[in-house]
Amino acid sequence: MVAAVETMAYAGRVPWHGLGVKVEDNLTPEEMLIAAELDWTVSKRHLFTHADPDVNASDDLIGVEDYYVLVRDSDNKTFGPCGSRFVPSQNKDAFEFFRKFTDAGHMKMETAGSLKGGEQVWGLANVSKDFTLPGDDRVLGYLLVSVSHKWGKSNEIRFTPIRVVCNNTLTMALADRSTAGFRMPHVKALDTEVFGAAEQALGLAGERMAEFKESAEFLSSKKFTKNSVVTYIADLFQPELIEAQKEIETMTETRAIATRLSMVDEFKRVPSMVHQAIEEQPGAHLKSSKGTWWGAMNAVTFVVDHKWGHDRDASLHNAWFGNRAALKQKAMNKAIEYAEAA
Repeated sequence: MVAAVETMAYAGRVPWHGLGVKVEDNLTPEEMLIAAELDWTVSKRHLFTHADPDVNASDDLIGVEDYYVLVRDSDNKTFGPCGSRFVPSQNKDAFEFFRKFTDAGHMKMETAGSLKGGEQVWGLANVSKDFTLPGDDRVLGYLLVSVSHKWGKSNEIRFTPIRVVCNNTLTMALADRSTAGFRMPHVKALDTEVFGAAEQALGLAGERMAEFKESAEFLSSKKFTKNSVVTYIADLFQPELIEAQKEIETMTETRAIATRLSMVDEFKRVPSMVHQAIEEQPGAHLKSSKGTWWGAMNAVTFVVDHKWGHDRDASLHNAWFGNRAALKQKAMNKAIEYAEAA
């Protein structure tokens, strides 16, 4: 499966996705890298093609100018083509970003792994920043570092708060969208200069978590009405239905019929699950959540992380990197809009 987890390790309690092999606590970034079987390298190699398309022989090969292929050195697995300006990123270099903070006791490595057959590598560290909303609704701060071994995909560092009661992976809703995460295109190697810029942009001293806390407290203080939450959910899912309909119009008749039936079922089922989650999700009874926009937003996140689809591997990928991660961001932003209008 495309989104399958290739390798993964975790320290402490079982993570929300239930995947991975348990390892000792307090591992260094390098030790976590090894435990998650991510201690491999990639290289950019010349791309060749046959001079004569009708001849399949090794002595008939010619180089393709300005194009290369990205290869994992340990098993020669290819991650696809790349251009001449593409600079490969190494897993060990990315994990060095954590070292300054783990050595100082400000972060603790919790999970690491690879998705999509090694194309996406990530590490997650618990940040010593958390807050609690009314009703003992605790939110922990995490820092996610992801490395993409794919042309056209950037490396990224971003905060990923997690709500303890339901293990929802939340998204930052910040006025300045550029500070929610820091993307690093493959134009230079991952080094101290890049990491310094990332640290400054993210505000690792705690500003980002403080801003998220402010948004969470605001949402938990604002009640929704029945009509407003129905409109909110429709506002989130109807645009996707419209976009899906546009795609169907370009399909063959047979495929379009099958896709339309599946799509209609999906977009009836998912909003219905959100409405149900508002009342039944873990933590729905808490003071911070019951009848509030914080509860409504978390209902969307709960469905995306835990209910939408049946494959845990795919759920993990979508929660952080896929289209559904963008949907969770939209859910947070829309909840704030509706709460402000309340």
